[in-house]
Amino acid sequence: MIRGLYTAATGMNSMQHQIDVTSNNIANVNTTGFKQDRAEFQDLMYESLNYTAGQTTQTTLNPTGIDVGLGVRISNIQKNFTEGDMKLTSNPLDVAIQGKGFFQITLPSGEVAYSRNGNFKLNADGSIVNGNGYTLSPEIVVPDNTRDLTIGKDGLVTATDAQTGDTVELGQITLADFINPAGLIPLGESLFMQSDASGEVLEGDPTTEQFGSLQQGMIELSNVKLVNEMVDLITAQRAYEANSKAITTADNMLDIVNRLKN
Repeated sequence: MIRGLYTAATGMNSMQHQIDVTSNNIANVNTTGFKQDRAEFQDLMYESLNYTAGQTTQTTLNPTGIDVGLGVRISNIQKNFTEGDMKLTSNPLDVAIQGKGFFQITLPSGEVAYSRNGNFKLNADGSIVNGNGYTLSPEIVVPDNTRDLTIGKDGLVTATDAQTGDTVELGQITLADFINPAGLIPLGESLFMQSDASGEVLEGDPTTEQFGSLQQGMIELSNVKLVNEMVDLITAQRAYEANSKAITTADNMLDIVNRLKN
């Protein structure tokens, strides 16, 4: 009975993590470039009361054994990097990646972070930056005397000189990719940081090798499916309630044992 109390408690704790993860997904259902989290669980160690294949007689073995599980724990929270739906904005500085790849963003510390959020803007110097003012890497500056900014599917950024009407090349957007994107460290602000688990960064131009193409005037929406999240939320809530019921039942059994003497 005491074992049952602790086992059910691990179940309640794990379902709380599931609800936390699901709640975060729902909260970010409209976050540009957000990638869904998925909680993964594994069972804890087992207490063997009778070993499998134990000797029952001189000529026979126990076919199953008696192994009592001690509960569950959360093992991973994995990012799902499938593409989200595309939304047309007609803003020339909005860019979506159709396919694999990440934008490279230079942090104030000088480190490079990675993002699927293509809501870009211009700062006071004309540099292309994200919503927090972090510079796109490699840096691209849009001069004052240009118009009709164009970002090609291959990442080439051009504009028209307002005085001469000539097309001016402003720079090239390059993408990054990783062998294991799920190993990236989420920083918040739609940014990820490279880790040993993600592997080395692979850089290249859009539409080359494994990299996707760029779509100007569009953004990538969150890949969270609200209906699925609501089902997961209800399932986790019911499992939480069932584990709490198991604790109540074990407590009632202990109460009966304590009152046997009377």
